[in-house]
Amino acid sequence: MMFPNLFQPGRIGRLQLRNRVLKAPTSTGMSNIDGSVSERLIRHYRDVARGGAGLIVCEYAFIDDLGAKSAHCQLGIASDDHIPGLAWLAETIKEEGARAGIQIEHCGRQKFLGTQPIVAPSVVPWPALKARKGQAAIPRELTEPEILRIIEAFGDATRRAVDAGFELVEIHGAHGYLITNFLSPHTNKRTDRWGGSLDNRMRFLVHVVENARAKVGRDFPLTVRLSGTDYEPDGFPVEETIEVAKRLEALGIDAVHISGGDHHQMIHQVSPMAIERCHNVWAAAAVKKHVGIPVIASGSITLPALAEAVLAEGKGDFIGLARPLWADPDWVNKARAGRPEDIRPCIRCNDGCLDRTFFRYQAVSCSVNPVIGREGDLKLAPAARRKNVCIIGGGPAGLEAARVCAERGHAVTLYEKRALGGVSIEGSVAEFKSDLRPLLDYWKTQIDKLGITVRREEADSTAVRNADVAIVAVGGAPTTPDIPGIAGDNVVEALTVFNGGAAIGPCVVVLGGGETAVEVALYLHDRGHRVSILHRREALMTRDVAVTDRIAYTEMIAARGLTVLTGRQVVEVDARGVIAVDNTGTRQRVDADSVVTALGYRPLPSTLAESLRAVGVAEVFEIGDGVRPARIFDAVHAGYKLAMRI
Repeated sequence: MMFPNLFQPGRIGRLQLRNRVLKAPTSTGMSNIDGSVSERLIRHYRDVARGGAGLIVCEYAFIDDLGAKSAHCQLGIASDDHIPGLAWLAETIKEEGARAGIQIEHCGRQKFLGTQPIVAPSVVPWPALKARKGQAAIPRELTEPEILRIIEAFGDATRRAVDAGFELVEIHGAHGYLITNFLSPHTNKRTDRWGGSLDNRMRFLVHVVENARAKVGRDFPLTVRLSGTDYEPDGFPVEETIEVAKRLEALGIDAVHISGGDHHQMIHQVSPMAIERCHNVWAAAAVKKHVGIPVIASGSITLPALAEAVLAEGKGDFIGLARPLWADPDWVNKARAGRPEDIRPCIRCNDGCLDRTFFRYQAVSCSVNPVIGREGDLKLAPAARRKNVCIIGGGPAGLEAARVCAERGHAVTLYEKRALGGVSIEGSVAEFKSDLRPLLDYWKTQIDKLGITVRREEADSTAVRNADVAIVAVGGAPTTPDIPGIAGDNVVEALTVFNGGAAIGPCVVVLGGGETAVEVALYLHDRGHRVSILHRREALMTRDVAVTDRIAYTEMIAARGLTVLTGRQVVEVDARGVIAVDNTGTRQRVDADSVVTALGYRPLPSTLAESLRAVGVAEVFEIGDGVRPARIFDAVHAGYKLAMRI
């Protein structure tokens, strides 16, 4: 077997699991507004459970009406009225051969809505919410009776989970929610028995566990999720997490699930591709050295080889996967079959998952898997009639359209004069964007396995005229501003930098403030250049950038000491660099050997679609950057959805 450790049976308490993979709990935003289970949620978990994981731990369920609920369509376990729907959910998971678990939580200070009060151990707001909501984001300090009431609510929620047929309950003590608010001195400023020393700060969690145990018995599998550290300067280090884990073991907890961070330090909780893979495994390994109960490692363990290594090296006993099982619900089945090359990899862009559910109040989706969240209407199905489909353009939109058309039974020919991947090839060059590389490899593998004909040439209407369907998926073109000197020999476009098509001088100024501008600036700095970023807006990355990318890149810019000049409009480029004007009209020269432009992209005018219609191709469609430059999410979804219509 290719991954022997991953597919060893395992045990958490009395619960026997068929392998070492569990679906880590993550919000889907697909419950009904009252927290009850929806048909959409059932369809989602049925698909995930079919994928082969040993245990499915359903997303965080709020436990009471005293500030526990974090988001509008969050799953609920706060009332016995929730039990029938939860029973439906648990039964659905077990019918597919997986064990059914559920995570229970109180959100504490980290709340995304205003339907309930915000309560926490101390009056310490979540900074991101305070920036958006002002005084309304400041939590009210919990009273002693309220603390005791919430402890009872955790126990009652655990009992409801048992009544609903769940086989395991995970108590959410990580990621900056209420239990973390008590554990961390960053958020716990109390001077009573609930704050101060570590024993006092863990008192709330200890009482929660004791209350739950009293209500469900000593043998029911209970786990606790902990952040190895919250990554706050005045927070709790891994040494304290180890002490908490040891206490939990003594209390009869059956496993600890170790991740990291909180919503303030979100890049350590839901890490983007700029953060190394397996980012929090070190903390799981540290805890494992001090406890005898199983340790679940999680956090950006995106590929089977990474998961196998964590187990083989003794850094964890189980692997928690969340985003990877959205990117490909069949991740486990494919790994067990020895087909890791067929796994559609998570690229940790956080566009479709985190940004949608946490910041846009929408149901979960996925940049590389449009079916997630749409299991009821976007599942791949055979075409009614086989057609000859020609696709012009091998970027993400074209590749996904080609894959899906072939999967549905069409005969597909793909035209691409460059290497397959489009601008994602350049986009994956920087080491901090390397998560894109497995995705490009996945598409190339599927193109080969599905027998898609690839023509390494430029398509024209003559070559494609016999097709039943033509999909024009050509790319866009860089935006070139009307600035004197912009066509100079020292001016290079960002994509040319990434593909190595030009020599770059030691001192560089990057024009632009979007994601590409920041990425090329960081890339050049890491290759030894002195880099300045010059942008006409007052801040960088203000549009179309995932929240975690913005946080990570901002920290990387600061750590590397890049010069950032915002609020300045370039008025001239010359051999010495650029001349810019700020908002007061003051002119400033910025010296540079090379000027790199990263000013966005525009649709590339093409008459190809019109020509194809003129020669009689019955169905002609246009997608991709040639229509509207966009992110991978948009390109993949456009390609998939169009291919489903053919």
